[in-house]
Amino acid sequence: MSILLAQPELSGRASLLAGAQANAGVLAAAASGLCDFIEKQGGDPDRVLGVSGIDPESLRHPTLSLALPNYCQVLEEASRQSGCDNFGLYYGQQFKPQALGLLGYIGLCSATVEQALINFARAFPLHQRNSLIRLVDAGECYRFDYQVRHGAILCRRQDAELTLGMALNLVRHVLGNQWAPRAVHFEHPRPEHWHEHCKVFDAPVYFEQPCNSLLIPKRGLQRSMPQSDPLLLLVMQDSLSQLSRLGGQGELDIVDAVREQVRQRLLEGEPVLETIAEQLGLSSWALQRRLREHNLSFSAVVDTLRRELATHYLGQAQLPISSLAPLLGYSESSAFSRAFRRWFGVSPRQWRQGPV
Repeated sequence: MSILLAQPELSGRASLLAGAQANAGVLAAAASGLCDFIEKQGGDPDRVLGVSGIDPESLRHPTLSLALPNYCQVLEEASRQSGCDNFGLYYGQQFKPQALGLLGYIGLCSATVEQALINFARAFPLHQRNSLIRLVDAGECYRFDYQVRHGAILCRRQDAELTLGMALNLVRHVLGNQWAPRAVHFEHPRPEHWHEHCKVFDAPVYFEQPCNSLLIPKRGLQRSMPQSDPLLLLVMQDSLSQLSRLGGQGELDIVDAVREQVRQRLLEGEPVLETIAEQLGLSSWALQRRLREHNLSFSAVVDTLRRELATHYLGQAQLPISSLAPLLGYSESSAFSRAFRRWFGVSPRQWRQGPV
């Protein structure tokens, strides 16, 4: 890495590599300008970072690693404490590609907009662990998919809206602010002020989808990137790769891996042990044995996750209680109500209303 830094043509952008360490979560560049933005929205940055377990000093160095659960929590906490429900949406709206550090410059230094999206998607897993990122050829469009896959992270709405905003701005950097995707998908339920999402993306926005996605028309994607630089592209790609090798694979433990697989399949109905085991490359008995090592069963993991998600969804006042059962994999509302009474001794409606 020191050889790369010695090249004079890198100029000030070489400072992106200063203070680099092994990345086992997400690079701090993903939080560029976060404190200023929290303050702008009326929040207290020190309090938000403190509650989320993030050292403010780490945000000063774009190649330092933040734990992904803490990163997602800080966005949710910033939204809660500032009173800005669409915090991630607005933070992403103003997030310029160059602020993303290594990952941003990989996009900016690419030859065309299309190649920028391809390179961005390929490099993203090195920038952020335990996440799905892919660019799918869907005929007249590319589908840019994004999803956090960390079983310990339940609240991820703000992160999803931020990340799709980052991808949007990479395209708009060249095609202009009037450019719009064909459609936008989010996996979380529709928020209260969802019309703001339609305004920001200038496109139809759908919620409760299997994955967070941008549908990007191919027309215009052959436009050259104005900052295309093949040498600097190689430097950025190599630097990010070195951070990745130092950081290891950052794999989830078996409990978090099961939780994430279950969470992804709740919209399909009751989670099935054999299906989850297959997705993890295990037999059903091997998965059960691994869970027993943690004094858990598959049904206990599913039950705990449902309980946590139920309280999370009930905290979102705009969600009708009648819509929660399918979100949690129950075929009937009565089954959800019975489970909720078993967990908390009250009905979902009583829980939402709070103490009498």
